[in-house]
Amino acid sequence: MDAYLLDWANLLLRWLHVIVAIAWIGSSFYFVFLDNNLLAPTADDLKKKGVDGAMWAVHGGGFYNPQKYMVAPQGGIIDSKLHWFYWESYSTWLSGFALFVVLYLWNANAFLIDKQVMDWSPVAAGAAAVGFLAVFWFIYDAICRVFGFRPDGERIVGALLFIVVCFAAWLACQLFAGRAAFLIVGAMLATTMSANVFFWIIPGQRKVVAAMTGGKAYDASALAIHGQRGKQRSVHNTYFTLPVIFAMLSNHYSFVYSHPQRWLVLVLMMLAGALIRQFFVQRHGWHLGRAANPWPYAAAGVVLLAAVIVWLRPAAQPAAAALPETVSYAAVRPVLEQRCYQCHGEAVQMKNLRFDSQQQVETHAQQIYQQVVVNKLMPLSNATQMTDVERALIGRWFEGQGANKGNK
Repeated sequence: MDAYLLDWANLLLRWLHVIVAIAWIGSSFYFVFLDNNLLAPTADDLKKKGVDGAMWAVHGGGFYNPQKYMVAPQGGIIDSKLHWFYWESYSTWLSGFALFVVLYLWNANAFLIDKQVMDWSPVAAGAAAVGFLAVFWFIYDAICRVFGFRPDGERIVGALLFIVVCFAAWLACQLFAGRAAFLIVGAMLATTMSANVFFWIIPGQRKVVAAMTGGKAYDASALAIHGQRGKQRSVHNTYFTLPVIFAMLSNHYSFVYSHPQRWLVLVLMMLAGALIRQFFVQRHGWHLGRAANPWPYAAAGVVLLAAVIVWLRPAAQPAAAALPETVSYAAVRPVLEQRCYQCHGEAVQMKNLRFDSQQQVETHAQQIYQQVVVNKLMPLSNATQMTDVERALIGRWFEGQGANKGNK
């Protein structure tokens, strides 16, 4: 029952996490689009109000006219409800961390630890995983504080962060199971995105709103730093987005996280995502004549993706020993016993699946075939060292299920 309830917690948290992540990423992408499409106002009434940029848009049968003020409207008057964009970020991180606890920390022996990579205790591995999230945030924040507003500061920040992410990816792959290493690096960036909102963007905006509505005179130029810093961190967040999404999705594709040089695979795929994101960011300005054509970024990202695809292509396998035309359950049972009972046997039934029963194996034959033979996701991180011949044996048994019903 505990495993069953844990699976429900996993499913519901994953569902929640995807929903709130869509809301956060969607609003983030929209505001990046908005910032890059705002034009300086020409109408005198807008200039008098202190409007820095505005645009017209049509959607859903109506017209919209968003306007941006760098600090605050003249007179500090906001005559309707002020909407804050932060719960999307906080909900995404909270649901994601809860999912990380349920799936990886609670089942550290199964999901976090690969004893062929590092044989250590679940507590130590869990503490190290959480440490990645915290340490990267402090390093990133320090880099932004020291270099962020210097001449060419953003280029310096970008170069230093690339080095740090490369090292973090390499280190994670030396410590954790490949699947977990990819997720931890993604969670590390996602934590920093949410921390940017929590520690810098929202507090800075609260100070501006407090000054506007406090009824006292304030120096707009002194408050401008909050907008500048908020904008800086918001821009960083948009470049982290596609790398984070790749890291999360990669959990379903063992060929990327099981590669011997998986840390480099992760870095290259994240870099491709950031380059493609730069294309979409810059193309808004290009359409308005404010930026160069961004196609080189898209081209570089696509070339990088193609290079990784070619690099990871499966090597030609030598012909395996000939398998019989039909394979009985009796022939695959020793394979299941040696490779699968550890997580799906009498003592433990991960995902509420038990494979020491012929009836259960036949009931879930399609799932076994997909996970073991087609996707090669199971055994997880191939912890029990299932061979290609054994996978082929299970595949032949599955393919002959109909013909073998009377000969098992």
